[in-house]
Amino acid sequence: MIQAFTDTAEVVHFIHGQRTAGVGTHTQAVYDPALGKAARQLRLAEAADVDAAVQSARKAFPGWANTPSPKRARVLFRFLELLNAHQDELAAMITAEHGKVFSDAKGELFRGIEVVEFACGIPQLLKGDYTEEIATGMDNWTVRQPLGVVAGITPFNFPAMVPCWMFPIALATGNCFILKPSPRDPSVTLRMAELLKEAGLPDGVFNVVQGDKTAVDALVVHPDVSAISFVGSTPIARAIYEGAAKHGKRVQALGGAKNHMVVMPDADMEQAANALIGSAYGSAGERCMAVSVGVLVGDAAEKLMPVLAQHAKSLKISHGMDASAEMGPIVTREALERIQNYLDIGVQEGAQLVVDGRGLKVRGYEEGFFLGGCLFDHVEPGMRIYEEEIFGPVLSCVRAKDIETAIRIISEHPFGNAAACFTRDGHAAREFARRTQIGMIGINVPIPVPMAFHGFGGWKQSLFGDMHVYGEEGVRFYTHQKSIMQRWPDSTAKGAEFMFPTNS
Repeated sequence: MIQAFTDTAEVVHFIHGQRTAGVGTHTQAVYDPALGKAARQLRLAEAADVDAAVQSARKAFPGWANTPSPKRARVLFRFLELLNAHQDELAAMITAEHGKVFSDAKGELFRGIEVVEFACGIPQLLKGDYTEEIATGMDNWTVRQPLGVVAGITPFNFPAMVPCWMFPIALATGNCFILKPSPRDPSVTLRMAELLKEAGLPDGVFNVVQGDKTAVDALVVHPDVSAISFVGSTPIARAIYEGAAKHGKRVQALGGAKNHMVVMPDADMEQAANALIGSAYGSAGERCMAVSVGVLVGDAAEKLMPVLAQHAKSLKISHGMDASAEMGPIVTREALERIQNYLDIGVQEGAQLVVDGRGLKVRGYEEGFFLGGCLFDHVEPGMRIYEEEIFGPVLSCVRAKDIETAIRIISEHPFGNAAACFTRDGHAAREFARRTQIGMIGINVPIPVPMAFHGFGGWKQSLFGDMHVYGEEGVRFYTHQKSIMQRWPDSTAKGAEFMFPTNS
């Protein structure tokens, strides 16, 4: 039987290879959302703690950057082995603090492991280009070199996977990394820091600072932090993008989402219903890739709505370590109240609340932050429940007359993260994939999260910055390209040349 994570020790920072409470004295409760009560305390970083982590990373950078890439890859290979060996332990930590069911926590961890696997191939990924005799007696080649100290600011909804989108590639390319995880579920990142040390990563190359806005602001303005990766809400993504760029940093800031799934009349309705239910209510809808809007085309609405309502009402909701559970609690009481408020807003705006999940009580966990699956019909663009990211187990269904209408309303939404289309019509699928103004598309795939070697990122207000995370985009983000031109002139070379050099 898998053991639940019940540690009550204070969660602290990890700086220069060891746990440390730092200089900050403020703490914040870390909750068990299934029980609805504090389980442990988190030590919040001050700017001085952030600076200590940065200085540790600065000192470690020359040695790590000069470590041959195959040796860096071997450290990651050992880390990969440790992640696989400790999957159950790490997943239990996620479940205890986030609330998602244990199987989903393991799935999250596995998708993070895939990025580590990708990063283990860094010697191949760092190969540059070479051109011989680009001009008379001259050769030209390019190399990619690390930036220095880089930072990641990550969200509560994927406390293991999203950090793994960032630090494995940053470390593999020779950078030193500072992670500022969410204060909601910080324990898993602290444990991963210890596993990196066990794998042989030198002290200072990977540091964790716990905290809130104080720690974030300190990273954004610190002169020795060269780049920041962020995943979270759009307002904060925009603020971090603008603030970090103002301070001369490279930035990739992933924001919010309002992911749509189109169901065409010719689709396999059973498959479409299962896809909508799983992608809307999995992890209580607290996923940046959750489908929160179903776009039902033609008579698909009449076929699907009764089935969706039945499924939403019959979801098995319990604490995350219950093997029969399909959905766990909401992460915090504040989030629960915010989501419930959106249900009131939707009704006031004229949408039909087909299934209302409020008032759910789980036996033995009556104080937990539970909410049942919620389902709206007759939602219209312009309604707040359509335009805004609810980030909870709320599926809003919009009716569209044809594929043209579906493509138009999705493309006009300010978010541009992901969208899916379920159909048997190849032409409709091709037009949807080609024309919809969205960064990630699924055809009969409800949650189109790219594999580790492709890269993840949306468009419009879902991404601020030029590069997606992980994949070859990640390698480019965490490295500078340097171009080197070389000539070895013979002793008969002529004197000074004052014209602009050409390849003649």
